[in-house]
Amino acid sequence: MDVLIVGASVAGVATADTLRAQGLQGRIVLLDADPHLPYDKPPLSKQALKPGWEDSKGWLRPEAHYRDNGIELVLGRAARALDAERRVVTLDDGTALSADTVVLATGVRARRLPEPSMLPGVFTIRTWADSRALRDELARRPRLVIVGGGFIGAEVASVAAELGADVTIVEALQHPFQQLFGPEVAAALASRHTAHGVRLRCGQGVDRLEGDGRVERVVLTDGEVLDADVVLLGLGAQPATDWLRGSGVELADGVVCDQFGRTTRTGIYAAGDVAAWWNPVTGVHERIEHWTTAKEQGTAVAHTISGDERGVGKVPYFWSDQHGGRLQFLGTSEGHDRSEVVHGSLGSDEYVVLYSKAGRVIGALGLAAARHLMRYRLLVEQRARLAELEVAS
Repeated sequence: MDVLIVGASVAGVATADTLRAQGLQGRIVLLDADPHLPYDKPPLSKQALKPGWEDSKGWLRPEAHYRDNGIELVLGRAARALDAERRVVTLDDGTALSADTVVLATGVRARRLPEPSMLPGVFTIRTWADSRALRDELARRPRLVIVGGGFIGAEVASVAAELGADVTIVEALQHPFQQLFGPEVAAALASRHTAHGVRLRCGQGVDRLEGDGRVERVVLTDGEVLDADVVLLGLGAQPATDWLRGSGVELADGVVCDQFGRTTRTGIYAAGDVAAWWNPVTGVHERIEHWTTAKEQGTAVAHTISGDERGVGKVPYFWSDQHGGRLQFLGTSEGHDRSEVVHGSLGSDEYVVLYSKAGRVIGALGLAAARHLMRYRLLVEQRARLAELEVAS
């Protein structure tokens, strides 16, 4: 059996590695539009922005790994269309690749402003080239305006402030992360920004960007003008599925899959940020943009292809490095109706917060508290009753 994996992401590489580890003898091809050796994405908004970063530190595998395991790399070629019936992928140069099985692992693309606003000096971060270009700008200690205070924005703000840049975050909500973590935690995280010299302009949107040949100003919706040498857009991401329209593969905020990574077309699978997997616990399709989930899904798809259905772990996990502290999260906070600090305090540099919904624990957040946080992993997985925890404590 030959397998074509579209997207040399962490999910795509995990699929290829697991297939070989299971003894697949057929051809395995990893296709990606990026010309560089497959690399890890989390460092792009963190360590890779600092001087002295060696690109090889970000490789998912050294080049010899692919050669030694018979995994063919087709890099610098973008997929343009999929014939799901024949399992043929047409590339941007007009050539085509076919296989018995196709795995879709194309990830997401960063949201951008309308093209008239995408002046020189305006950046997004999704690729090695994006990160490298922004690193060069940060070396000049610019006036940096970050539009969007989510994880990418917060991580870049942390690095940029450390490097001596003048940093302002523009956030539409009252505080960054308010919708995800609730107002109290969001306020605590905002205070960490200000303590490290990052200015916040919250409850504001961007009306327009201005500049003569390059971005020079950011005009907010309340009329305030922020001088800027560099602008980073942290506006979230969209699944990279445009090339799949008309393929017959069902799309709905990503590629629709069952709980084992099968799409609606035989022989076509999906994993990683692009995939909306069925969650038997919540009863909905969920597209989760977390590194750990992507790797788990890539591994699970390989098992599914081999006839060994395993699915993925029940507790999503992600982390974010900000201002010298690691933020970690287990489970979900979606729809929570209560949050409670169970270790440390929000005014400190170390704490754990439990999130619950209808009396059951659904998630846990930790700042610089990995050991304490992981105590709650099983409780999140079991959706333990909050009342039982309170009695036990």
